[in-house]
Amino acid sequence: MRVDQSERPAHLPKSLSTKPQTFETFPAVTRTGEPDRAARSVDRQVFLFLQGPITPYFARTADALEARGHRCLRVNLCFGDWLFWRREGAVNYRGSRENWPAFIANLIDREGITDLVLLGEQRFYHKVAVAVAKARGLNVTVTDFGYLRPDWITLERDGMSGDSCFPRDPDAVMQLAASAPEPDLTARYQDSFKTQVIWDMAYHFLSNWLWFLYPHYRSHQLYHPLLVYLGTGLHILRAKRTAPGVDAMVVRLKDERKPYYVLPLQMENDFQLRAYSPYFDFKTPIHQVVGSFAKHAPADARLLIKPHPLDPAIRNWGRIVRRSAVKYGVADRVDFVDGGNLSAMLEGSQGCITVNSTVGLWAMRVGVPTITLGTAVYDIEGLTFQGSLDRFWTKGQPSRPELWHAFVKAIVAHIQIRGVYYGKEGLDAAVEATAARLDLTEGAWLEMRSRAARRRGEEAGHEPALAPFGFQNI
Repeated sequence: MRVDQSERPAHLPKSLSTKPQTFETFPAVTRTGEPDRAARSVDRQVFLFLQGPITPYFARTADALEARGHRCLRVNLCFGDWLFWRREGAVNYRGSRENWPAFIANLIDREGITDLVLLGEQRFYHKVAVAVAKARGLNVTVTDFGYLRPDWITLERDGMSGDSCFPRDPDAVMQLAASAPEPDLTARYQDSFKTQVIWDMAYHFLSNWLWFLYPHYRSHQLYHPLLVYLGTGLHILRAKRTAPGVDAMVVRLKDERKPYYVLPLQMENDFQLRAYSPYFDFKTPIHQVVGSFAKHAPADARLLIKPHPLDPAIRNWGRIVRRSAVKYGVADRVDFVDGGNLSAMLEGSQGCITVNSTVGLWAMRVGVPTITLGTAVYDIEGLTFQGSLDRFWTKGQPSRPELWHAFVKAIVAHIQIRGVYYGKEGLDAAVEATAARLDLTEGAWLEMRSRAARRRGEEAGHEPALAPFGFQNI
């Protein structure tokens, strides 16, 4: 049994007691008013894990960190969190959202937490915890699927996209790359989609059915898991049926040398869309892009709009696209394409329009002009088009090759690790790499550096060409 907020088993230390307390939540500071970092020993870090990938990745990383002499704690917010932890050091939070800020601040102060580790820094519980941690000068590390695919994982300080500390200045990127080793981008590990589905369904269904164990928990998901899984399964089957027709259409457009642009849709429950863009859904950017295309794209160009392969199809994107095309008078030039080879589609296109999907990286890799409508870590002058959407249709340019190579070198050295979440060998590698980078006794790989500091450094040298690599086929 794990600790909840009102009781403590005898086998756990008294310091993990979590009985409610009434207190003010002030940051721990020095006499100068700065966060008291010195009070926390670098030799023995205390990690607090919140929600992460739906895999044993966090639990196994905790094992590896404790083997290095550190201490690891966890807060379970729902049954699924408990299911994928099942080790010592867990606290089951069964309180309300209103009491969460006081609870997490008290836990961090009482246990001497030095590091906060999580996935999804924009989730409600995580936003509060991150704010508390930053007020105390703690290390905040976030993880998610890698910017590079297929066998990379993102691990970076403070947050992703708009919250990322990775520089947006091209000169700073070049300087980071100058001191970075040449990465080996050859794929090593294979992930398991079957395992991902099984673990994901176990997490969400059991959390939903056993809601009474965590009665006040509110998920960040938009839809009931049953609707999501049924919709996703039907969508995958439908996309397999329509894929040959989509591929044939792309081949025909290339053969006829007709210009076309690609708009890949993203999942609406993705916080890349919800937190790091001006949109609250994907209907709005569809209308915006179709309207701009109608007014400013070349008269003979087409627009291909492709849904995410794992979209649950709860919203009828095909109908939304068709109605938008009719509204703006381009019904004969806008195509909703479900399924098909996205790589081949991008390679023959005139440009890629994305909110902030990793598909944008894929497009730049094959020399396709790219524009982002939201905030993305790769939205850098010289990589993406920095003008307006209206101008992009005729003024978009491919990325600068030397900057693209430098960008890849820099993110591999600083915010990517090799591994996967679901395949055994790749998970083993990810756990070892994560523990090594989180362990500050081995160095300061994750040290916080301001963007101004990143701009200082040695002059960037010649960037050799990088080996090919892949991205998720979205």
